[in-house]
Amino acid sequence: MLLAGLLAVPVAAQAPAGWQVRIDKSTSASDPDDVPDVKVTTVGKGFRVTGGPAGTYWNPANRGKGNFTARATFNLMKPSGHTNYYGLVFGGEDLAGANQRYIYFLVAQNGTFLIRQRSGENVQDVVRTKHTAVQQPGGNGTSTNTLEVRVAGNEISYVVNGTVVHTTPKSGPTAQTDGIVGVRVNHVLDVQVDGFQVQ
Repeated sequence: MLLAGLLAVPVAAQAPAGWQVRIDKSTSASDPDDVPDVKVTTVGKGFRVTGGPAGTYWNPANRGKGNFTARATFNLMKPSGHTNYYGLVFGGEDLAGANQRYIYFLVAQNGTFLIRQRSGENVQDVVRTKHTAVQQPGGNGTSTNTLEVRVAGNEISYVVNGTVVHTTPKSGPTAQTDGIVGVRVNHVLDVQVDGFQVQ
């Protein structure tokens, strides 16, 4: 699926203070966005993203450096019509610019997780595979997955619901871990994000 970064602005007033979003509207005729706009609303201490287009969400104050853990709980409120990913981004720089850079750690409703590195318009998959730790929607159509990225020394651990599902070294596509930590929600999704923290 081809995505184009078209907009990077502060999130609307109903969303958490200080957060920004970069919208990536689909350019694929075979996989269009379902609606032209994304809606972001504050829910308790978290926020809910209802799309619309894909987006990367961040507050510039949320940064990881050296050894750190980033964590958030993602509640899929209803299934998407097809597989779309959502989760954490880290190692972010220039998120609003042409030279955006970050690492994704995402899950999808089909029980898979994805680790991917983005640099500008270039995207490199590190791993994409199914894992039993990833909760799929139940009978009510919802699922909850808590994701963590643990950076310690020269290793990065990727954790879903308390289970380490993968590790990578701090080299190659996952070398740059220092930077902004945020959230990625791909298009045609309804996801609530709770408990976001970097420590």
